[in-house]
Amino acid sequence: MDTVRRYAMLIDGDWVEADDRFEIRSPATEELVASVAKGGIEETDRAIAAAKAAHADGRWRLTPPAERAAVLDAIADKLTEQLNDMAVLEALENGSPVRQAGAFQIGFSIAHLRYFAGQARSYAFEHTGPLMRVPTLATGIVRREPIGVCAAIVPWNFPLLLAMWKIGPALAAGNTMVVKPDEHTPLTLLEFARIALECGLPPGVLNVVPGEGTVVGARLASHPDVRKIAFTGSTAVGREIMRMAAGNVKRLTLELGGKGPNLVLDDADLALATDGTLFGCLMNQGQACESGTRIIVADAIYDEFVERLIERARTITVGDPLEVATDLGPVISAVAQDRILRYIASGNAEGAKLVFGGGRPAGPQFERGFWVEPTIFTDVRNDMTIGREEIFGPVLSVFRAESDEQAIRIANDTEYGLSAGVWSTDNARALEVAGQLEAGTVWVNDWHMVNAAYPFGGYKQSGLGRELGPHALDEYTEEKFVHLDLSGRLDRRAYPLLLSTPPA
Repeated sequence: MDTVRRYAMLIDGDWVEADDRFEIRSPATEELVASVAKGGIEETDRAIAAAKAAHADGRWRLTPPAERAAVLDAIADKLTEQLNDMAVLEALENGSPVRQAGAFQIGFSIAHLRYFAGQARSYAFEHTGPLMRVPTLATGIVRREPIGVCAAIVPWNFPLLLAMWKIGPALAAGNTMVVKPDEHTPLTLLEFARIALECGLPPGVLNVVPGEGTVVGARLASHPDVRKIAFTGSTAVGREIMRMAAGNVKRLTLELGGKGPNLVLDDADLALATDGTLFGCLMNQGQACESGTRIIVADAIYDEFVERLIERARTITVGDPLEVATDLGPVISAVAQDRILRYIASGNAEGAKLVFGGGRPAGPQFERGFWVEPTIFTDVRNDMTIGREEIFGPVLSVFRAESDEQAIRIANDTEYGLSAGVWSTDNARALEVAGQLEAGTVWVNDWHMVNAAYPFGGYKQSGLGRELGPHALDEYTEEKFVHLDLSGRLDRRAYPLLLSTPPA
């Protein structure tokens, strides 16, 4: 790169430098893109203290919800102005094709932030309950109040979008935050923080501390002043966060791993299902927890569908993520590349049939960077490693099912339950199948359509709680009941049940 950007961390409205720094390198070229200040325990504690002080003095908590919404909308406006630059930055740091980054990752981030601004205006922060007449005339007030200091631990695959799912509702509800971006991809989130300050977010309300998960993430999960953790990442790390958070009974939202089953029924529109299946698995190089990685195809159409998948896969353009024509970029790192290639080797060793891809693409442009071809296995079973474990790469496993019932059994035979899909031209049939799938989201004749107005989260080992949707702010508020006596009379109280003789 001609220019290497230098970033600090944000603590209490100040940009804080550090001697230790992360190098952010393009996964496509391995060139240095930026260097970022690396936080540790001391910086994390400072950020938590700043967020706690900002909550205590009410600089954001006591701001009327409509004014909080106006700040969030102003941030969204500024992000819209800088959408193209942000998309390029995301493509540079995590390898997402720029076309996808602009439309999906940055575009959805803006749309979802606007949704939460709307929720700040419409959310029922307080309502009065029914009038009670026995034993005394009284009423009740139910309030939803901000929790306090919330922490977000954000992954590298959709760094800004998944941060918005946490920052949006937390700030809309009046909380303060400390955010730990993944050490591979802090850049778009740091740019977001800069924009937030410019748009009037008070100092200390949002703090961003890049750092290692075992240091900064662990400190956030265990610190007694952090009252809520929102985490997106692997199920294994989610379990560790639960253990650390249990020491002081934190609120938790966990969006964890997945092994999405995608059921292609015998009456599916095959052209639609072919493109949708490849999009469902390969978008962002398959690096999405809710990817549809297990394709369960009706026996009657199996051979034809596999042929269609292979022919369509041949048209996918793998290459430079900054090129608009690119469909598939690199995976995030050498570690990820090695892991995915090991899974492909295990599929071959365990008897699955490799029918497309399966290695590193050939050519001079792929000699540097971390590349894996789009890969398709057929004859996969759930007892194979590639059929059970989350690969997190561009690997599609195709299963055969003789009936809808068998397809549903295969689909549900997993510890995960984040996403699923059904392809059919019969909506009633598709909805009947969808109702039997153990997943937090089921798409019918589509995939990856995560709508801010609907909840997102997982069954089983895929998570805890829900993000997005009309109740998203519930996860960032405490519910308080206030009893208000209206009679003003001693003889209307319940006191005689304990105190039978009133004072003289």
